Amino acid sequence: MTGIPSPPIGAHIQIKGGLATGGLAYTDAVGARAVQVFVGNPRGWKLTDGDARQDALFVEGCAERSVPAFIHTPFLVNVGSPTEATVEQSIASIAHNLRRGAELGCAGVVVHAGSAVGEDRYEAALRQLRERLLPVLDGLPAGSPRLLVEPTAGGGKALAATVEDLGPYFAALEDHPLLGVCFDTCHAWAAGHDLAAPGGMTATLDALEATVGPGRLGLVHANDSLDGCGSKRDRHTTIGEGSIGVAPFAELLAHPSMAGVSVVVETPSEKDGSPYGGHAADIKLLNSLIGDPVEFDGA
Repeated sequence: MTGIPSPPIGAHIQIKGGLATGGLAYTDAVGARAVQVFVGNPRGWKLTDGDARQDALFVEGCAERSVPAFIHTPFLVNVGSPTEATVEQSIASIAHNLRRGAELGCAGVVVHAGSAVGEDRYEAALRQLRERLLPVLDGLPAGSPRLLVEPTAGGGKALAATVEDLGPYFAALEDHPLLGVCFDTCHAWAAGHDLAAPGGMTATLDALEATVGPGRLGLVHANDSLDGCGSKRDRHTTIGEGSIGVAPFAELLAHPSMAGVSVVVETPSEKDGSPYGGHAADIKLLNSLIGDPVEFDGA
């Protein structure tokens, strides 16, 4: 790939033992050049403050490695929910994760686009975005991490699954300057974007940029899928071992909108018992697609 800066490629990292102690060791072991983390229980609402020493070491370690960092909010977050308690907790969680992102020097905080949940609630859910989430964005200080909206796989009255769905979503948030996109290849495939067709990935990224404008793409989740196109099922697998295949990822990495945009894999890791080499192998494969055979310390 020539003419545009190569995307830094990394992983959602394991942080057992501490954000810095465990997280940076994992970063080095798999050869990650970009990292994504949870800063609390991904399946709970508890808002957890960081450990000041681990935070400082993590920030220092990422800077030394020139590794951009991102936070993923908990999976329960859904500002479009009809349940007021869920909306309140979602807003609190987003605000907390944005604060933690600022403390950790993160480039962005990923949030799932969410769901209207019930029938005929789409417009009401978009109004909730405007009324509840827009004030959070408006209140962020200059230099804050961007909030990166991740379209989902398309099930359960999704507010944004296809890239075109991001149009009204962004409009509800007045195209806020701190709003960006996290593009997940498995989600897009599940939502019906045929990334495996010749030119399919290019067409999808072209449509993404046409929908939200240039410069909004802030992060890519590079994941293969266990299911077929349009399945609406979010089941990640090792790149090249699923229904998307390797070729679309080369197309992804060559797209002009990817200039300098970080890529993280959320595929099965070696610690999950992956038989394919885990994150280190996925990162090495993706780097090879841009002519950059990265060495790493892991097996």
